[in-house]
Amino acid sequence: MWMYDKKLEYPVRVTKPDVQMAKYLMTQYGGPDGELSAAIRYLNQRYTIPTNRAKGLLTDIGTEELAHWEMIGTMIYKLLKGVPPEKIKEAGLGSHYAMHDNALFPSDAAGVPWTAAYIQAHGDPIADLHEDMAAEQKARATYEHLIRLTDDPGLIDSLRFLREREVVHFQRFGEALNYVHEKMERKEYY
Repeated sequence: MWMYDKKLEYPVRVTKPDVQMAKYLMTQYGGPDGELSAAIRYLNQRYTIPTNRAKGLLTDIGTEELAHWEMIGTMIYKLLKGVPPEKIKEAGLGSHYAMHDNALFPSDAAGVPWTAAYIQAHGDPIADLHEDMAAEQKARATYEHLIRLTDDPGLIDSLRFLREREVVHFQRFGEALNYVHEKMERKEYY
């Protein structure tokens, strides 16, 4: 089913290690409004969506969110690469290091592990699509905050790409919402 091309959706360039920025990025790796939460939310919700068009959109965006999760993971890995444990501890990631070394683990910037409680699936397509639009706006806002927290031009470039994808996803979910509304309101006669 999958053809893996062994490259990220968009290049991730990091000019120097930055443990504090790696910590901030963890919010998008394992936080409530991060990429993993979005991917699982959309891939789960698609089962109760009433149209194939909207189902396909949730599948496509959910899959793309996994690609974004991979990009965030790559950023964190590159920002931590070669950093000694003392520096990791100074940045407040000593607990993470003690349990995972420099390995990635889905948690937020405060170290709270990812949980399925972060995702919503109501079974009502209108409620779920509104939830999805809100999730995309929260992710967009988070990327804007993250961009302001770094001066690394390569990292800023990748974060801007991810922010713009959130805007596109928001627009596509809005289109799907309109389509689903029309479909549900349409009276069908046989």
